[in-house]
Amino acid sequence: MPVEKSAGAIIFRKESEKPLFLLLHYPSGSRARKEYWDLAKGHIEKGEKSEDTVRREVEEETGLQDIKFLKEFQETIKYFFKWGDENILKFVTFYLVETKTKEIKISGEHIGYKWLPYSEALRQLTFKNAKKVLKKANEYLKNYVAIS
Repeated sequence: MPVEKSAGAIIFRKESEKPLFLLLHYPSGSRARKEYWDLAKGHIEKGEKSEDTVRREVEEETGLQDIKFLKEFQETIKYFFKWGDENILKFVTFYLVETKTKEIKISGEHIGYKWLPYSEALRQLTFKNAKKVLKKANEYLKNYVAIS
């Protein structure tokens, strides 16, 4: 079975000392039958470190260049998806990154975005594994970064 590795980011910015999380709206297409909301992520290219993938993908998908990694947070999820007749096992390592930039320039692979407080972001996300990653990131922020 083929295996894919990707890296992604839980992107947040502070507004009134509370975190707002960036969600991206993906269209239906070859990988999904219907539109969905998810976090920024992409394939790790040959010879690329996962943090470099995150920087590249975040800039490509959102236009953000001022991301700061919270180095202690890293969470990997795995899931299966079908591509043609093949089942693919995918691993995605997520990092928690902060930006000070509010304006987003989405790429052609998205149809929208939202900055949302935690509870709304949790409801908006489509996939359970993304919700689980967001929960862990929010707990990390509350426990170690003194954000409410």
